[in-house]
Amino acid sequence: MADSNITKRALATALRELMEEVPFDKIQVAHICERCAMNRKSFYYHFKDKYDLVNWIFDTEIIPFIRRNCDAQQYDQRVELLLEICRYFYENRSFYRKALKIQGQNSFSEHFREYIRPILKLRLTRLIGDTAYDEFTLDFLADAAVCSLERWLLDKNCMPPEQMVTKLLTFVQRCAQALQEEFHEPN
Repeated sequence: MADSNITKRALATALRELMEEVPFDKIQVAHICERCAMNRKSFYYHFKDKYDLVNWIFDTEIIPFIRRNCDAQQYDQRVELLLEICRYFYENRSFYRKALKIQGQNSFSEHFREYIRPILKLRLTRLIGDTAYDEFTLDFLADAAVCSLERWLLDKNCMPPEQMVTKLLTFVQRCAQALQEEFHEPN
């Protein structure tokens, strides 16, 4: 198992380096293998394609952190988790800017969307119950999260994560407050 992870990490490092030099669509598996002195057979033993490798990078770098912390019960803990996730993306924005531009069926955006759907479902269930939303609502929120991440990271003046989280929380709190007031207005 350790050898498998060493190989995967070497391939991931090679891909990251290549993505700094060449557009993703120009990178071939042969280039990745050449960069880390491996054969294509080794690559395909571990990954289906280069898209799978991009998703594996995300899966191994951020998902373990999220899993360890997703049970945060208190508001401050959830905010800190969101901030840490944003810090990760910000610190790795060069890679994710390129990954988010990948189009197609196996794109990182689709992978990320599918990963966050169960997290959003769990959060919605805790907030409003499991019968108060449907698949459309879940898709809407997943799309909003992915689009927000893309817009933030792809902006040439990408704001720091602390500013991003503050803006997001301020907006959500103001909207919640305005809706609460609107629902309680006398008819």
